[in-house]
Amino acid sequence: MDVGQMRRQWMDYIKNMFMEGFLDGQFLQLQQLQDENNPEFVFEVVSLFFDDSERILKDLSFALEQQSVDFRKVDAHVHQFKGSSASIGAQGVKNACIAFRNFCEEQNIDACRRCLQQVKQEYFVVKNKLETLLRLEQQIVAAGGSIPIMELSF
Repeated sequence: MDVGQMRRQWMDYIKNMFMEGFLDGQFLQLQQLQDENNPEFVFEVVSLFFDDSERILKDLSFALEQQSVDFRKVDAHVHQFKGSSASIGAQGVKNACIAFRNFCEEQNIDACRRCLQQVKQEYFVVKNKLETLLRLEQQIVAAGGSIPIMELSF
């Protein structure tokens, strides 16, 4: 596959991620911060998001398994996850966290546990999609191409 084909594949893939609601405009803003001085910026930010997310999900699971659930602590973890999701444009994860926080406020343990499963599901789907996108970017760069700058015009 030539660089042009890979770039078109990348464009189609990222457009679908937006149209399906996995990403929002914040992701494009991250991409615009990447340049020749910092060519790995998006990869590094997304990798940090993955590391933080895994830790937060583990902390949330542990907090919700306790005999006496500390809803303030659970809410603090969800708030942190919502913020990190919003900062990279992971729209589905962010929206699931908003619902989760409402149930923390109500101290509804069953709903919180269901929300945790939904948040995990949203996270793992966007993680897989972002990993695929980053692999495509690496292939484009390895073939001598550059990553196109996108605008929200589709």
